[in-house]
Amino acid sequence: MAQGYSLNIGLNLVDPAHYAGWDGALVACEADAEDMVAIATERKFSTVRKVLTKDATRGRILKEMDEAARVLQPGDLFLLTYSGHGGQLPDRNSDESDAQDETWVLYDGELIDDEIHLALSKLKQGVRVLMFSDSCHSGTVSKAAYAALRGSGSLELLSDTLHDPAPEVRRFKDMPTAIALRTYRDNKAFYDDVMAGLPKDDPIAKTKATVLLISGCQDNQLSSDGAFNGLFTANLLRVYNSGKFRGSHRTFHRRIVRRMPPLQSPNYSIVGVPSREFERETPFEV
Repeated sequence: MAQGYSLNIGLNLVDPAHYAGWDGALVACEADAEDMVAIATERKFSTVRKVLTKDATRGRILKEMDEAARVLQPGDLFLLTYSGHGGQLPDRNSDESDAQDETWVLYDGELIDDEIHLALSKLKQGVRVLMFSDSCHSGTVSKAAYAALRGSGSLELLSDTLHDPAPEVRRFKDMPTAIALRTYRDNKAFYDDVMAGLPKDDPIAKTKATVLLISGCQDNQLSSDGAFNGLFTANLLRVYNSGKFRGSHRTFHRRIVRRMPPLQSPNYSIVGVPSREFERETPFEV
């Protein structure tokens, strides 16, 4: 029988020692991960992993993903969820049209999209991956154009949608540009070495699993934190409706999008081996 394997990551803080004194404080990301854990547990996944804030280091997440690749067999379902800041680093291997690599902002350092793709490429053919990334610039967790959406009207629109009644303190899940630049400058040798050590071939082209990503926003948008859940995760949970939702992944995505404000539009994408059968399945079903 197929098994379910869940890895759920949520960070409410990062280490200021790595990020130029910035702690990246958020409120709801750990709760987002906890809610994904609850779904996986209720769905009787055989393995459910939760990695929060200080434990969510680069080494720990790469180790967890390697373990999933070792364990998962054809037909198994890998639920991979991330809630936290999204960042950008200069593209060093010329595989990005905008010269920026996208990142997950982990506790002790950024995890580059190329590293995520390399880890996913280790999964066996026939493994199904359902991935949620509630972070900024997360449309594909690979291609992006930075856009600051704190302009006129954005906060008022979000205030109509979120639990949080205080729009003037709205938190977005982006790393400030000045912090991003200084973080790279202070750790340039480290990140350049990481990029230099990655395979020259595009790992996406070698991915044998089917990876279905529903992201928190488009590549050029920002994802919003909230008082109880991130905006994307909050609406995902409403559509899921404690397991009452019975449609396909595409229908699931469309219904989430309907609940979102125009400035944050969740994306839907497939990498690896296409599988219409997987797309037609109900989310979280092993």
